[in-house]
Amino acid sequence: MKRHSLPFARSGQTIGLLGGSFDPAHEGHAHITREAMKRFGLRRVWWLVSPGNPLKAHGPAPLDQRMVRARGVIQDPRVTVTDVEQTLGTRYTTQTLAALMRRYPGVRFVWLMGADNLAQLHHWQDWQWIMDHVPVGVLARPDDRISARLSRAARLYAPYRITGRASQTLVRADAPAWCFVNVPMSGQSSSAIRAAGGWNAPAQT
Repeated sequence: MKRHSLPFARSGQTIGLLGGSFDPAHEGHAHITREAMKRFGLRRVWWLVSPGNPLKAHGPAPLDQRMVRARGVIQDPRVTVTDVEQTLGTRYTTQTLAALMRRYPGVRFVWLMGADNLAQLHHWQDWQWIMDHVPVGVLARPDDRISARLSRAARLYAPYRITGRASQTLVRADAPAWCFVNVPMSGQSSSAIRAAGGWNAPAQT
């Protein structure tokens, strides 16, 4: 597998990170990216297309194929589609974040996730390290609001929650800090697209 160079970032920049298998990427990913930039005041977002998800039993489509699809889904100069986990040789989110923080001193990273990921965050490797070291922006997805707000991570880090009305302050907050925002969400999902044979259809933007 070819490894690519890491994206450029200047000290002082704040960059949102949206990780996932993107198998395949779809308009829902682009939608939450645009909402995250608007609600959290982010000027740049990197999509971290992972080599594979440790929580999934079956591997995704080839990485190069998923990268091409992702770049077709979102064509925005503020958004960079990357394979940094492949380049860095990391497997878990904590490893990726730690490596990025070492390689980009002075850059502020904000981890972005859907509410479904917050609901099961306590199953991730060293999940509390993530909450303790980077601000986290959570965007509500259909049917995941209640489970996310009642999750172990939400309860344990309740004192560090920033209200949705103050979401623009997340980029300046020191971890632990997280913000949950309700946004109009797309109902698309990668699993549904795969089941319908969507990999054989062109990406819709």
